Amino acid sequence: MILILGGTTEGRIAAKTLEEAGQSFYYSTRGDGQELTLYHGIRQQGGMDADALEQFCLQKDIRLLVDAAHPFAVQLHRNVAEVSRCLSIPVIRFERLYPPREDCPVIWCDNYWEAMEQIRYLHPTSFLALTGVQSIEKLAPLWKEADFPCHFRILDRDSSRLLADRQGFPRERLCYYHENEDEGLLLEQLHPDVILLKESGLSGGFKEKVEAASALGIQVLALRRPVLPTSFVTVTGRHGLRRKVEQLLPDFYPQHTGLTTGTCATAAAVAATWEALYPDVNNRPDEFPVVLPDGEILFVPARTSLRTVSADGLTIHASASVIKDAGDDPDITDGLVIEASVTLHLSAGLPVPTPLPVHIDGGFGVGRVTLPGLDAAVGEAAINATPRRMIATGIRHLLTTLPVSELHPIHADVCISVPEGEEIARRTFNPRLGIVGGISIIGTSGIVKPFSTEAFISSIAKSMDVARATGSPRIVINSGAKSERFVRAYYPDLPPQAFVHYGNFIGETLKLADNLGISRITLGVMIGKAVKLAEGHLDTHSRQVTMNRDFILSMVREAGCGEDVVRQVEHITLARELWDLIPTSILPAFTQTVLRHCYRYCAPLLPHGELTILLISEDGKIYV
Repeated sequence: MILILGGTTEGRIAAKTLEEAGQSFYYSTRGDGQELTLYHGIRQQGGMDADALEQFCLQKDIRLLVDAAHPFAVQLHRNVAEVSRCLSIPVIRFERLYPPREDCPVIWCDNYWEAMEQIRYLHPTSFLALTGVQSIEKLAPLWKEADFPCHFRILDRDSSRLLADRQGFPRERLCYYHENEDEGLLLEQLHPDVILLKESGLSGGFKEKVEAASALGIQVLALRRPVLPTSFVTVTGRHGLRRKVEQLLPDFYPQHTGLTTGTCATAAAVAATWEALYPDVNNRPDEFPVVLPDGEILFVPARTSLRTVSADGLTIHASASVIKDAGDDPDITDGLVIEASVTLHLSAGLPVPTPLPVHIDGGFGVGRVTLPGLDAAVGEAAINATPRRMIATGIRHLLTTLPVSELHPIHADVCISVPEGEEIARRTFNPRLGIVGGISIIGTSGIVKPFSTEAFISSIAKSMDVARATGSPRIVINSGAKSERFVRAYYPDLPPQAFVHYGNFIGETLKLADNLGISRITLGVMIGKAVKLAEGHLDTHSRQVTMNRDFILSMVREAGCGEDVVRQVEHITLARELWDLIPTSILPAFTQTVLRHCYRYCAPLLPHGELTILLISEDGKIYV
């Protein structure tokens, strides 16, 4: 059994991530202020000291603790560490992402006493604390003696007001937090000279608070976040959390996730960069940071090797490799070695460029593009746009975390190779797509979810149950991360749980919706799956069905396109090329033709509900 210590945004994400397993777990909060829909999770309310937490873990057979509490919940972190030590229970810390301190125009303080000394020194005409109701007592020596007005922003609830009353703080000096309110509004109303923040991370709105204050010329003081126990294993998002749970409790999830070739290539490139700059074997980590497209930082094992330095010391070359882990997905690339060689060009006289130029190419075993319509141009290595961004971002992110030296990189060349890629590529669709000489380096989210019909459909069913339990007026099904981003913008008022991934199982998902009695469903589909669905293929995975160019040509003619357009469509490699080939004047008729064919096959699967189908372009434009 797993216990999440939550009550935060991270706790909410952790709960949603564990719900995917279909297994029971506990979710603990000190109070009842957080609204959260749990399907398999069991809610536990009330604070627990170390003894109570230890007894709870023994009684409930807790095998793993997930500390997703606020970073300043110091006593809770200590209690978790103590129980972990006594009972030998591992702890995953779901940590927030933080902007670099050097990028923030802030006076940093280690504790409240230091902050009060700084505030007294600055002697503002007005002071505002955005540190919560618990800090009223800690800052009492300041506000009780100050000859300037002090305000505190707290949660708008009776328990917080009563706590402020017990400290003797005047209610007229209280301000209230309102979710999604512009941080600048309160600052403009009060006009404080100085504000005090906690280093609460991106999810805590730290960056927005600092920016709002700086724009108004307000001096910002911030309390550094406490140091966490070294025994905790840290993750910064849902993917890292799931993978750590899969490692520590292998039976919790029925199937395990994997890494895309793009993530592996990025980890290898980051490891090679580390080796180039810091070859000390004693301090070399086993895992290296990869910044996923959603901003999460995932740590991936990599091996470094082969470091050389030019005679003048201005060029350093290093290599590293990662073994592709596909999890439980039957991926042909599972177990492949993905290598990255990085050449850093250094300078002592030139300024550090922002951003650092990173040139990326493919070596042996990475395919070359010979036909138009793919992510990469003809002649380029078959490394998709998202992995290219990940590699560049990963190297730049690593450089911000390493000590600055007189010699610094001004340019990086990266070459990705896959020793067995050429052989493996013969068993993929790459030759048909005009990609020769190797595999593609791909990935949208950076994570591979296992392809198992039974397991995936089971997870869809669980997601649909959770979505229905929210009471959402509509459930929106979509293929994955990219399309979800667009349909969320189309339905901004729906709860996050209302968006369910169908992967490739459109037909099964619609049947599940009908069985659950869901009255209104929106199906979001991008053109690659839409042209398969329009032909009646309700499972759109490339293992089951490939793009039928003849059927697409029939729809193009049905929409009224001329023969010049038809001749161009005859040569497409990927369906998304249609967006560039169909004339703007014909596009409405063509999209309606595709939608009409899709609706013909989908509507019968939802006989008791209302079905809306959205066709989504590559840039997020939606056709209804």
